[in-house]
Amino acid sequence: MFKKDTQIKYPHHIAFIMDGNRRWATKRGLNKMLGHKQGGVALKNIIKNLLEMPEIKVASFFGFSTENWNREQKEIDYIFDIAYNLVEENAENFKNDNIKFISMGDLSRFPQKVQDILTRAMEETKNNTGLVVNLALNYGGRDDIVHAAKLLSESGKDFTIENFKQFLYSPVDIDLLIRTSGEYRISNFMLFQLAYSELYFTKKYWPDFDKKQLLLALKDFSKRNRRFGGG
Repeated sequence: MFKKDTQIKYPHHIAFIMDGNRRWATKRGLNKMLGHKQGGVALKNIIKNLLEMPEIKVASFFGFSTENWNREQKEIDYIFDIAYNLVEENAENFKNDNIKFISMGDLSRFPQKVQDILTRAMEETKNNTGLVVNLALNYGGRDDIVHAAKLLSESGKDFTIENFKQFLYSPVDIDLLIRTSGEYRISNFMLFQLAYSELYFTKKYWPDFDKKQLLLALKDFSKRNRRFGGG
């Protein structure tokens, strides 16, 4: 059971670039596919941890980018299977835990069974009022912006920041972005939503990112003086 730390200031929206699955496996002499599998386990566990922190309302996870299509087809298919199984196995938990599940990105290139399970999960949880879980699949920050601009133009509404945000896959600004594996970049993830985000980088590979690592990131976030450009 999670013991609340009163010294921690919790972000409203926390986001994760889940990096290092393949390197985690290579370091252990394992097939890189097993790294992705263990990454799925880490994702499931982190969501459980976040459910114990009601101050956090939105959690976004970068699962598969628009650039990841350059990988071997075998690896891509394996990632699809992990995404399918993760959502299928946790569909009932989403409902029981009042999670609103959203798949961010263009699903049209995915196998039909993956499209169907993701669409079904979004439909079945759309009225849930608890933690919003955004899983970015075939997602790119630039594509998100172009997609939103097109929808806003078609809507006939004025081009304002607030109107624009409503057409993004997630309209909620990110307070804290965590990237694992020691890389120091944001890799085209939720560019608009990251405008005033605090960034936290750890050398831990994603499969090793657990509740202890999450709390370290939150404690670091709590020390930040967020001025939002106000000096």
